[in-house]
Amino acid sequence: MAEIELSILSRQCLSRRIPDQGILRTEVSAWASQRNSINSKMEWRFTTEDAWIKLAKLYPTIKLE
Repeated sequence: MAEIELSILSRQCLSRRIPDQGILRTEVSAWASQRNSINSKMEWRFTTEDAWIKLAKLYPTIKLE
């Protein structure tokens, strides 16, 4: 979820050259305040069941005899 928020920040706020660190802090702070004031929510669509299916090859299978 943090990566998604950083992606949104990058697209909405940081898509241009920002000349110095002070302006960057001001811009990010204003963006965060605005995003928090509208109670932005995220719809999480990748469920645990989806993860088991998509990532099955990464998990070892144990055969019980």
